[in-house]
Amino acid sequence: MQRAGAEEAAGGAGAAPAGRLLKRELRLLESIFHRGHERFRIGSACPDEISCEFVPGPGARAGGSASRGPPPGPVRIHCNITESYPAVPPIWSVESDDPNLAAILERLVEVRKGNTLLLQHLKRIISDLCKLYNLPQHPDVEMLDQPLPAEQSTQEEVSSEEEDEEMPEDTEDLDHYEMKEEEPADGKKTEDEGIGKENLAILEKIKKNQRQDYLNGAVSGSVQATDRLMKELRDIYRSPSFKGGYYAVELVNDSLYDWNVKILKVDEDSALHNDLQILKEKEGTDFILLNFSFKDNFPFDPPFVRVVSPVLSGGYVLGGGAICMELLTKQGWSSAYSIESVIMQISATLVKGKARVQFGANKNQYSLTRAQQSYKSLVQIHEKNGWYTPPKEDG
Repeated sequence: MQRAGAEEAAGGAGAAPAGRLLKRELRLLESIFHRGHERFRIGSACPDEISCEFVPGPGARAGGSASRGPPPGPVRIHCNITESYPAVPPIWSVESDDPNLAAILERLVEVRKGNTLLLQHLKRIISDLCKLYNLPQHPDVEMLDQPLPAEQSTQEEVSSEEEDEEMPEDTEDLDHYEMKEEEPADGKKTEDEGIGKENLAILEKIKKNQRQDYLNGAVSGSVQATDRLMKELRDIYRSPSFKGGYYAVELVNDSLYDWNVKILKVDEDSALHNDLQILKEKEGTDFILLNFSFKDNFPFDPPFVRVVSPVLSGGYVLGGGAICMELLTKQGWSSAYSIESVIMQISATLVKGKARVQFGANKNQYSLTRAQQSYKSLVQIHEKNGWYTPPKEDG
């Protein structure tokens, strides 16, 4: 593989900067996979971000299944490109919790590096998606191997007239900027619709932190978990229950894998509601604080959920703050569950289990270590005895 990318990045005389090479890649992509393409479409493209979608179409079956049913819908894919491209590969994500799609993106590490890494990544993605949906390889994919479009100014013009060199680049940037602004139907504007400005800022901060972690070689989590958690958080931010003040969500240290959830409203006819009103008078807080901890294999394993405060009796809350609910175990969990539905179910279960605030209790009795120990014992007990008649005193 050629090493021209490194030489150009070093600034050799007459070498095209990596940014200009990237723009030529983007022009080629847009010329091949326009918005009306039958199989793959570039929705928006600029030097730091691309939104696109794969359209399986009629006859497609996920995993090559021959079973009848509606064809799968479009696969929406996003790409973030850092200033260090092509030394740092593009960062891909997909709007789905399908592990097959996550696996396709994870296999991109096998693609050898080079100047046109973006094009080679997309070639691999489209080819693998065609295989996944039992579709023939689209002939346009081979066009990604053709030479890049010529630059809009010759090398002699670049050497002698630097001002003339800048004009095509500025115009190009403007074209890409306008393309993003003109895309209200199927891009960031659609997925962000209904989300408040403060919460949009949180989502954007998460994305920036992820990019920085990638550059620093400190990536945590997995592609599938990160994509799903971003979707869950986005869905929560546009949820009527969230906007109605039934609960609040805060990321611990800006980590997508560690959430503090405040249950702000419970059944007004419950004893727990009255206890929370008294708690507000005594301590200035009237909510139940939960902590959700997610692992790399989410959503295929449940989050670990515990009560942080206040100390409760009843409500299927165990020692240390663990919660006795089957849906929070591998046995009862489903990857189809949304985090909001889990939050609302926990809120209802606390009331159903007649949870009460233990005023004056030692607040230190709730800890992560004790909650994990209680949860482990809980799982072992129910694996042997089932979940048919949980003891009232401990879940």
